[in-house]
Amino acid sequence: MTEGSPTQMLLSAQDGDFTAVEELFPIVYGELHAIAHRQLWSNPLARQISTTELVHEAYLKLIDHQQVTWKSRTHFFALGARVMRQLLIDRARHNRTAKRGGDALTLSLEEGLLTREDDCHVLAVEEALIRLEEVSPAQAQIVEMRFFGGMTVSEVADEMGKPKRWVEAEWTMIRAWLRAELSEE
Repeated sequence: MTEGSPTQMLLSAQDGDFTAVEELFPIVYGELHAIAHRQLWSNPLARQISTTELVHEAYLKLIDHQQVTWKSRTHFFALGARVMRQLLIDRARHNRTAKRGGDALTLSLEEGLLTREDDCHVLAVEEALIRLEEVSPAQAQIVEMRFFGGMTVSEVADEMGKPKRWVEAEWTMIRAWLRAELSEE
């Protein structure tokens, strides 16, 4: 049995300790499940993949990442949110038909919840995030952690090593920018 904190278990799992991988899953499952639930909430892809399936797929990818060095428990969950988002984006891209366009987006950028009507909305947010990352990688990172990961402003500030007020100001600017970007599409 692996001793220590979840962060120590993450590090052991990363180093190939299969016992740590097995022991870690029940510890991180609840938080990963909450992140997956937020990502699937009102998402049309929820009809195709369950929260549990998304958690399991993401966990396997997270544990398999040989190039990632886990810095902390928060870092693990931030990357978990990113992996889940990418899994959903891949699925939405797969489902997209040749026909594109449609109605205006109905989006809520509050506390990690996103109201989506079809796969195109998922892709529109992804495309906007890619454009944001070109302009400001730090702001894109905030979106991933807040919007997709459901992390609090304090958690984001801790992860990024920035003051809470800075993250709050950036989040306000980001939401305005995303609203403008998504309303154009």
